[in-house]
Formats: sequence, C-alpha cells, structure tokens
Amino acid sequence: MAKALNLINHAIFPPFLSPTTTIPKRNFCIVRASTESSETPQTSASVQTKPEPSSPPVTFAPPPNFKPPEPKRFGVRPDKVWDIFGASLALFFRLGTGVFVSGYSFSFVPKDDIPADQYALEYNDSKVKETSKVGPRPVKPIEIYEFEGCPFCRKVREIVAVLDLDVLFYPCPKGGPNFRRKVVEMGGKQQFPYMVDPNTGVSMYESDDIIKYLVGKYGDGTVPLALSLGLLTTLTAGFALIGRSGKGSSYSPSKLPPKPLVVWAYEGSPFCKIAREVLVELELPHIYRSCARGSPKRQILFDKTGRFQAPYLEDPNTGVEMFESAEIAEYLRATYALQ
Repeated sequence: MAKALNLINHAIFPPFLSPTTTIPKRNFCIVRASTESSETPQTSASVQTKPEPSSPPVTFAPPPNFKPPEPKRFGVRPDKVWDIFGASLALFFRLGTGVFVSGYSFSFVPKDDIPADQYALEYNDSKVKETSKVGPRPVKPIEIYEFEGCPFCRKVREIVAVLDLDVLFYPCPKGGPNFRRKVVEMGGKQQFPYMVDPNTGVSMYESDDIIKYLVGKYGDGTVPLALSLGLLTTLTAGFALIGRSGKGSSYSPSKLPPKPLVVWAYEGSPFCKIAREVLVELELPHIYRSCARGSPKRQILFDKTGRFQAPYLEDPNTGVEMFESAEIAEYLRATYALQ
C-alpha cells in the first residue's frame, strides 16, 4: 500500500474493447502539476480581466532519427544483463506465477502438424502445442490503479496474467501528480491497488478481494495456490521486488500523452518488467495486452507482426511500434520524460 504525495487534476482515457479495437479519435486534456486549490473563487463577471495567452499544444514525436530496433529473440543487451538478472529473481520467489495462463498445458507434435502461419515454439523437428482454459472475456478492459514497487499490486498483476485479461493500467508512482488523486476521489482513501470494472460498475481496494472478484467473474472461481497463501503470498511478492531495488516506484517528471500506449507483455517476463517500470515511473497510462504462455493473444500478435516476442509497444501518439525491452525503455524516456 502506498500514500499519495502530490494531488492534482486528472485525465481519463476511454475504454478499449479488444486487441483489434480502433482507438477513437478524440481530444483529451493534458494534466499539469499545480499547487492551486480546486476551490479558488471565481472572478466576478463585472471585473475586467486580461485573458492570459494560451500555451501551445504539446506535441509528441519519436526522437530524431529514431528507427525501431530489429527484434532479437532471447537476446540480452550487454549493459542490461544485471537488470534482466535482477528482474528474473521474481520467478524464483513467486514460483513462476504469472508465466502461464490458467489451465496451461503443452505437448510436442510433429512440425508439419502446425502450419507455418500459426504461432508455436520449435524444438528440433517438433513444435510445442500450447493450450489453456480462459473464462468469460470482459467487453471493456479492467481498470487498475497501481505501481510496480508494491507487493500487493504485483499479486493483482499476476492474476491478470493467469486470467489472460486486458487491463487499462493507470500508474500511480510515489509523487505522481495525475492518478493518485483520482483514486482518492473514487474510493475515498489513498491505497493501492484499486480496481474498477467498467463492465459491472464494481470498484474495490484490497488485493485479495480483487483477486477473488476477478477469478469469480472471469475465471473458474478458483484462486491459484500461489496467490492463496495469505501472508506467505505477500511476503514472497515482496521478496520478488528485491532484484529491482525499487524501480517503478517513484515518479519521474513527464508529459502526459493524449492517448494511452498499448503494451503486449506479461507479469512473469523479466524483459517485460524492464519496459513496464519506465511506463510506471513516467506515469504513462497503458493498455496491457496480457499474453503469458498459453494466451490466444500470442497468435494475434504473431498475425500482426509475423512473430511473437514480448514486450511489444504500440504508441498511438507517435505511430511507433517496436520490440526490445531496453530500446523501449529508452524510447519512452526520450519521448515522454521532461528533460
């Protein structure tokens, strides 16, 4: 749980329906930090005031001479080896929770049994056929307010991966000026994670309650063992954060884009973790296309790009689409961080 530090007005982004949904073209306000009270008295109509010049609109563009990198499967950039190692420690402490979709199973089949236009891992002369059992799909993405360096938030992100849900994440890093106040306005207290289900109108605090709600509504009603051990679950979720030393917890000044970014990723991947930490630190809302092992969305991304690799970023504000976690993190800082 975390307490809000800076509170200001917020911007809310529209819900999205599916991985193929087109983002509506509409304008959104840019949120700016301010210390002024929302109860500032209005100026009387009889008083003549000189209108202040409006500030120029904020525009977003890729960095100069930017070119998306060529994807390198399972490649680790030399300067990111320790980052990936630290992020991988979570797999040990959490026993791989968040790597597989509910009901995951696999089998080896002859290579010719799976057509070339279908996603599958290859192993020698065989391919790996993966299946899972997903529950009812929400029409609109679940909305979750949280941040990376929080064990309670991690538990909820893990169940998102297990249930293969799409989520609209509103990052709430410490010191973040945009979405922490929104949580207080909606729920009445400064506590994370906070979930809103626009499909049912249900909203709630408490990670365990959120997990039970999600598995009951969009799963088979059974909470995975690794997420049902009470204090032990919370402790191991906390230990899983050790390797990243608080990354993804504190706000870095940034420009808020008019549209949320789209990220194809899953909680159990150390590569996805590196990219998402920056999204949270810059307080960038993003549609999270969860695609753990066994997810049908792996085929969707394969059809879209000709390969599957996570993370994959789509930025509707600049038109950039790219693989590679280290380069995604650098692109986000170059495009949205206030220098």
